Amino acid sequence: MSAMTVPPKDFEEYLASVPEPARTTLEKLRRTIRAAAPGATEAISYRMPTFKYRGKPLVALKASKDHCALHTMGYIPDELQRDLESYDTGKGTIRFPVDKPLPAALVRKVVKVRIAEVESGQGYRA
Repeated sequence: MSAMTVPPKDFEEYLASVPEPARTTLEKLRRTIRAAAPGATEAISYRMPTFKYRGKPLVALKASKDHCALHTMGYIPDELQRDLESYDTGKGTIRFPVDKPLPAALVRKVVKVRIAEVESGQGYRA
């Protein structure tokens, strides 16, 4: 969504480049993820704001022209398939409207599943 030619250096710079209402949507998502994964750190990876847990990618955020996305790092975990039936999903991506964040309970569940995967050594699957 951003016209930045240089990758953003941090979450704030990325969010500053995102127009409303997507910016507010991603900020809400960020707060929910931070609360669900207090041990996670924030970074920029592949030009996206990314949360890392124990040094491994946990989830990432992105704004596009027509939607926002929560990336689950390469695939949608099987235990989330039913919860995500009403969303547009792709390889490791959950897309939702720019003006409607994912429900906080769903985001918490995604983060908990991903934390369990990182802790078990699964972490990321392509």
